[in-house]
Amino acid sequence: MIQPYTTSTAMTAARDWLASRHGTDATETITLDLSLFTTHTHYVEPAAGNPHGYVRSGVPVGRIKASGLYGPYDPAAKDGREVLAGLVYAEAAYTAGTTNVPAALFWHGTVSAAKIPGGIDPSKIVPSPDGAQIRFVGAVSA
Repeated sequence: MIQPYTTSTAMTAARDWLASRHGTDATETITLDLSLFTTHTHYVEPAAGNPHGYVRSGVPVGRIKASGLYGPYDPAAKDGREVLAGLVYAEAAYTAGTTNVPAALFWHGTVSAAKIPGGIDPSKIVPSPDGAQIRFVGAVSA
């Protein structure tokens, strides 16, 4: 006999990188390519007693031209991720074995650069009409 069951997970978003609420009402739905992200920097893996992992809120992302998926922003990339598309707005939960993770994209507003998971150097962001419209405050000079 098969016994179906339902579980739910509650997560509290850690958005200390958010410097104002401007733009939080206009996020876009995107899909992340989890294989490109770094464990513990960008995401937390599922573990015993917790069947869900999550991509951290505030992770900078860029859109991969070939697939349309999103990966970690990298100013040295040549696949589209060199253009900052925005930041993962809220923790994006996933289960073990998942490779594509739905997420919300924060693409305009004000952000505290020093609190971005994995870090970001705003001086390396090249403005693009296809990119994010984010003002970084509190940046640490390199």
